Amino acid sequence: MKLSIRITAVLAVLALVAAACGDDTEDAPATTAPPVTVTQVVIDEAAKAEAEAAMAEAQAMMDDAAAMVAEAEAQATEAASMSEEDQAMAAEAQAEAEAMMEEAQAMLDEAEAMEAEAEARAAEEAARMEEEAMRLPGEGVSLTMARANWSTGYFQAELMRQMMQMLGYEVSDPADLELGPSLAYLAMAQGEADFWVNSWYPGHNSWLAAELPDGSLVGEHVRRVGELMIAGGLQGYLITKSFAEEYGINTLDDLNNNPDAIAAYDAQDVNPGNGIADIYGCPESWTCDDIIQSQIAHSGWANIEQVLAGYDAMFAEATAKADAGEPMVAYTWTPSSYITALRPGDNVVWVGVESPIDDSNPLGRPGGEEWDQRPGTAAIGADSCPSAADDGVCEIGWVAADVIASARHDMLANHPAAAKLLEIVKLNVVDVSLQIVRQDAGEDVGALVTEWIAANQDQVDAWIAEALAAA
Repeated sequence: MKLSIRITAVLAVLALVAAACGDDTEDAPATTAPPVTVTQVVIDEAAKAEAEAAMAEAQAMMDDAAAMVAEAEAQATEAASMSEEDQAMAAEAQAEAEAMMEEAQAMLDEAEAMEAEAEARAAEEAARMEEEAMRLPGEGVSLTMARANWSTGYFQAELMRQMMQMLGYEVSDPADLELGPSLAYLAMAQGEADFWVNSWYPGHNSWLAAELPDGSLVGEHVRRVGELMIAGGLQGYLITKSFAEEYGINTLDDLNNNPDAIAAYDAQDVNPGNGIADIYGCPESWTCDDIIQSQIAHSGWANIEQVLAGYDAMFAEATAKADAGEPMVAYTWTPSSYITALRPGDNVVWVGVESPIDDSNPLGRPGGEEWDQRPGTAAIGADSCPSAADDGVCEIGWVAADVIASARHDMLANHPAAAKLLEIVKLNVVDVSLQIVRQDAGEDVGALVTEWIAANQDQVDAWIAEALAAA
C-alpha cells in the first residue's frame, strides 16, 4: 500500500508537470502584441523553429519519464502480490522503482528548464523585432539637401526637410547649400548633395545631359522625382501696360520691329542711348538666362538685349518703372510674390512671343536642345495678355514648368521611405505663393512651414504613413 500511494502521488505530480509543459496553444487564451504603428511584428521563423525543437526534445524526455514510471508501477504492483517470503524482493523492487522515479523527475526538471530557455529566447527575439519595427526608417541616416538660390524655392525646400525629419532622417539645413542649377546638378551627381526640390523642367533637362570629369553624364546619377507642382511654374515676360497700349505692343516682336517704341524704351532703360531695348532677364546660371538668350537669337530680335544681374535688384527697378508708367520688360514666374508687385492687367500685362524657341539650339549651347518651349501658350485672358485678343490664346513664349524634385539614383534606391515622400507630395501653387508673400514680408520660413504643417496635418500624416509603408 505504501508503494502504491507513493507511486500514485508521483504520478499525480508528473501529470501536473506534463500539463504545465505541454502544448498550450489550444487551451491558453490568445495574446495579442500591442498594436504597432506601422507594421505587424512577426517572430523570426528561425527563432520559432529553434523554440519548437527545444520543446519537442523536452516532450520526448517527458515521454521517456512516463514510460519509466509505468514500468515502476508495474514492478510495484507485481511486488505487492508477492508472498511474505518474497518481501525482500519487493523491497528491492520498490527501491528500484523509487530510483527510477527520481531519475524521471530529474529528466522532467531538465525538460522544463530547456523549455523555459527556449521560450525566453523566443520572447527576446520577438521583443527585438518589435523594437526594430517601431524604429523610423530614417534613424541613423544623414541626408544632404540643397536648395535653389532664388527665394521662391525656400518654402518647399524647408517643407520637404521637416517632413523628412518626421521619417527619422537627419537632413542638413538646405540654406547651407544654396546653389544655382548649374552647380546643383553637379553637386548631386558628384555626391555632394542627395536631393533638392527646386528643379524646373523642361528647362533643367539640359543639366542632366552635362558631362562629368569621368565621362559619365549627370543624368546617369540624378533623375527627376515626383509631381510636386506640375505645370506650376508659369513664366514669361511682363511689360508696362501703359507703354504697351501707347505703342500697340502685344508681342516682343512688335517691340523689336517698332523704331519709335525702341527709341522711347531706350531713352529710359538700364543702358540709355545704345539703340537697344535692355530687358530685365535672369542672373547667370539660372538656366532662364540661357533660354532668353537663345529666344532672342531664335526670334531675330536685333533690337532687344537681356540684362543679367541679381534678380531682386532688377525686379525692384522694374516695379518702380511699371508703377511710374515708364517702359520696361521683365521676366518673372510663379509661384512667387513678384506678381503681387507687377500685377498683370493692372500696371503690367504679359507680352507675347510669336515663335517660342524650338529644339534648334541657335547658340549651340551644351544641352540647348532641351530648352524647347513649344507650344509656349497659357490660359491667360486678353485683359492680362493682349496677344490673346484674336484667338483667346496667350502666346506667352514659355512652357509652364514642372517644379519638382531631383535626387541621386542611389539615394532613392537605398532609402525607399525618402523616395516615396518625394514621389507623392503635391502642393497647390496658389497656397505656396501665399506663403512666399508672407516670407518676403519678413516672416521666418521655418515658422511658416511649421504652421502650414499644423494647418494641413491630415494630409501630412497621410503622406508620412504612405512613406513609412514603403519602408
